Amino acid sequence: MQELIYGRNPVIEALRANRRSFRALQIQQGQELRGVLKEILSYAERLKIPVESLSHKELDARSHHHQGVVLLAGPYPYVNLTDILAHAQARAEAPLLLLLDQLQDPQNFGTLLRTAEAVGVHGVLLPARQSVSVTAAVVSASSGASEHLLIAQTNLAQAIRTLKDQEIWLVGLEHAETSQRIDAVELSGPVGLVVGSEGGGLRPLVRKSCDFLVSIPMRGRIESLNAAVAGSLVLYRIWEQRGFR
Repeated sequence: MQELIYGRNPVIEALRANRRSFRALQIQQGQELRGVLKEILSYAERLKIPVESLSHKELDARSHHHQGVVLLAGPYPYVNLTDILAHAQARAEAPLLLLLDQLQDPQNFGTLLRTAEAVGVHGVLLPARQSVSVTAAVVSASSGASEHLLIAQTNLAQAIRTLKDQEIWLVGLEHAETSQRIDAVELSGPVGLVVGSEGGGLRPLVRKSCDFLVSIPMRGRIESLNAAVAGSLVLYRIWEQRGFR
């Protein structure tokens, strides 16, 4: 199975991570080979990836957001929950996981992945069904952050039980009467942040499985933030409580 990675930042991050197989690198004809593009070609040479020179029109047929470069790659390398927990242990850090409960929008997913990578999240859990997955649009929206993260497609209910057995607190993000303000809770220990879908929020069983709910205080007239913005704010709050380490 072949997947496209397009745009200079997503392509360079995929090459830096080097977690996929790569079939070919397609470069637009007539470009000045400097900066990021020069680095991309250097990686291609090092990794022995065939380089093809295509016209702008030919690249447009693949994506209108290619920025003069397209990488033909193998499937995204999903992991399992055990790999994620081992990653946290290897770094001698309290586990920090992001659980996404049937998130649907690729842009929201990409934004959350970009934030997750920035704050050092050890792994991301997705339901195996009825959820967004890592696609070309998601890689682009995350600016390539997806390529550095450990992401698992799993049965979310089973994963939550495993995390509880590991004494990892499950914190649901939801604007509800029972929610605690994010600035009033301690989140520096082992945490799994659970973010719901754009329209329905957390499913009832997932909400019930959370140890507690948190919300973001707001002073404006709108009632809530979207999933990506809210999730990103809470992730940064958790990282702040960890001393930005």
